[in-house]
Amino acid sequence: MGDEILSKALAKDYQQAILSERDRAMLDYAVKLTISPKEVEESDVLCLKDAGFEDAAVLDICQVTAYYNYVNRLADGLGVELETHWEEDLIMTEEEFKSRVIG
Repeated sequence: MGDEILSKALAKDYQQAILSERDRAMLDYAVKLTISPKEVEESDVLCLKDAGFEDAAVLDICQVTAYYNYVNRLADGLGVELETHWEEDLIMTEEEFKSRVIG
């Protein structure tokens, strides 16, 4: 992404990060598809389109989200542990986080 602070803010709480309407719509969709896939409706896809995503991009967002969910569930099911360097990379101070939140 090229922006370490934004990456950490997204990891901590994307809803608090300063994002474009388009990025927020994409992440809202991905989170809903991840947490409550049965609740995804046509209106969720329309929100992506309203944010400027064309059909191919909506498909990409859905496929990438589904793929990562699959891989994470596979790793969880096999007891695969996250490498320790990832946890360190995602640590963010409160000051760093506040510099990227709305308000």
